[in-house]
Amino acid sequence: MGHREDLLEGAKRCLLEKGFVRTTARDIVRESGTNLASIGYHYGSKDALLAEAYIALVEGVSDDFDATERATTGTRPGSLERFEEVWTNIIATMSGPDSLWHLSMEIVAMGDQLPAVRDHLAQAQREGARGIIPMLMGGEEADVSEKDVDTLGKFYMTLMMGLIAQWTFDPGTATRADELTEGLRRLMKAAGESS
Repeated sequence: MGHREDLLEGAKRCLLEKGFVRTTARDIVRESGTNLASIGYHYGSKDALLAEAYIALVEGVSDDFDATERATTGTRPGSLERFEEVWTNIIATMSGPDSLWHLSMEIVAMGDQLPAVRDHLAQAQREGARGIIPMLMGGEEADVSEKDVDTLGKFYMTLMMGLIAQWTFDPGTATRADELTEGLRRLMKAAGESS
């Protein structure tokens, strides 16, 4: 690996160990075996490097939920069974004390302090919204329309952020996938009765 990749890997380890705010450029250099000048040369700033590292960590979790493998075991796309299965798998990544999603809450809380990082991560969140749709609805990410990203994708990301907040704050009372699914089932029933 070159310095760029070494820095990224070192920054990912630092983020998981220390979080965004407590990670220093020196921590990253120590962890990556590179030098301080490499951060500026390859990423422009420590914050830009940490933003890239965070995105890479989230993409790694997304890869774990490939729609043809771990995310589903044959449930019908768009069904309540698929909904519960996918959210069960996602929630399983939130329950540990070293969960990447705890880091997400830190980044959300400090977004105003780092507008460039916030803007970079906002674009990544949009791509996350695009990527979660096939997990739940089937199909390919490349075929997801902008309208679907702006509606269904944002709906799923809102659920995700709420779950992250709950599981970070108090895992003992956080919403489980079966409760989320039952809530959706009741909402659908009520909406059907009012039509």
